[in-house]
Amino acid sequence: MKPVSIVILNWNGLSFLKRFIPILESCTPKDLGEIVVADNGSKDDSLVWLEQEHPDIRLINLGKNHGYAGGYNLALEQIDSPFAVLLNSDVEVTPGWLEPLVNLMENPEVGAAMPKIRSHANRQRFEYAGAAGGWIDRYGFPFCRGRVFNKIETDNRQYDDRSQIFWASGACMMVRIEAFRQAGAFDASFFAHMEEIDLCWRMHAMGYTIWVEPESIVYHVGGGTLPNESPRKIYLNFRNNLVLLRKNLPSHRKRRVLFSRMIFDGIAAIKFLLEGKPRFFAAIFKAHCDFYRQPVTKSGPPDSAGANAPHQFPGWYNRSIVLDFFILGKRQFTDLNHR
Repeated sequence: MKPVSIVILNWNGLSFLKRFIPILESCTPKDLGEIVVADNGSKDDSLVWLEQEHPDIRLINLGKNHGYAGGYNLALEQIDSPFAVLLNSDVEVTPGWLEPLVNLMENPEVGAAMPKIRSHANRQRFEYAGAAGGWIDRYGFPFCRGRVFNKIETDNRQYDDRSQIFWASGACMMVRIEAFRQAGAFDASFFAHMEEIDLCWRMHAMGYTIWVEPESIVYHVGGGTLPNESPRKIYLNFRNNLVLLRKNLPSHRKRRVLFSRMIFDGIAAIKFLLEGKPRFFAAIFKAHCDFYRQPVTKSGPPDSAGANAPHQFPGWYNRSIVLDFFILGKRQFTDLNHR
């Protein structure tokens, strides 16, 4: 058994596999990590190509598309290594990327960790999905060191400190398998988007810490499976964000925060409508309708959700990032009051 299983969840990603699997193999010490591809019912020739060109890679055929959350849950049930890296198929790793993450995870208090994520298209800039570590504000809006809303910074090594964060990006996320299972794995009802934030919130409540390790660097294409300008992606992000809050916020805060989110999300929907994007408006409306129709569920240990005041967790921003960004003009992470 190797210390780390690097698990790529693939869905019709043959072009990305051809580009990035050879780089991954060359940058991963064979005695440290095994490479696993879990296929979510691809209709392209992904499995045939892997069997012919990379017979040493372990394949897990999931049969159909279970989404990111469900697919990884099923795949990680078949992993025996103590650690797993959840790696998007559209991520390019770099030499020495794995060792710093493994060294960090040797601390038994660390539940999950991520590398610094840069854009594949603009290699000096951070990438939207994770940048240099994930934070979240009091109303559930996620942002990153190096990326606040659509303001993405150039990496000038301003975030090169190993730091505790609130959430690690699912684009490239190392998890302690024991902690992943204790936390109840991903909530499969999310299907895709924000399931990693939900998982990290539950890990925090269990006493684990989440970190970013900037000595490890990867490059992410982004939007490889679901384009960024997609009503489906808008829908999942808004719906799952509401579910995230209902599951994890302490009871005394839920009603107030969810009411505030109705206002914030309503403003966003109207903005899309005024911009001539009625499908985005409809996606937000549908997200709220489906959220309020959805039965209340909770995954993970019985006492995990809301077990501690969230402001006690690193990476929690006890202000409104929406107001700070759009009203006060605080456009970069370094502009924010982090206390």
